Amino acid sequence: MTTRQEKIQELLREEISDILRREIKDPRLGFVTVTGAEVSPDLRHAKVFVSIMGSEEERAQNMAILKNAEHFIRQAFGKRARMKIIPEIEFRLDTSVDHGVRILELLEQIRHEEEERKS
Repeated sequence: MTTRQEKIQELLREEISDILRREIKDPRLGFVTVTGAEVSPDLRHAKVFVSIMGSEEERAQNMAILKNAEHFIRQAFGKRARMKIIPEIEFRLDTSVDHGVRILELLEQIRHEEEERKS
């Protein structure tokens, strides 16, 4: 990965996070956190990873809202970034936070079971 790709990925993460916080006015949009971005080598496509708090239904609804807002978000990003090519944006659900929470729960369960055995 080139330095340019890395800079654009960081810029995407920061700016899209700000756009979601300040410019998207949909009251149905819940707590969405931009966790990262990946840009293709030709800089024409970007995957933006988001973490969404809530139930599976709320996550699906929020992903649908983001999908519908992709064009608006791309335009808003284009106004902020001084780039020849503004990448097509695709949102992806980042489930790494859920995996981390599940691992911590399992470790806590193991610790609790070992304490019971020692007693």
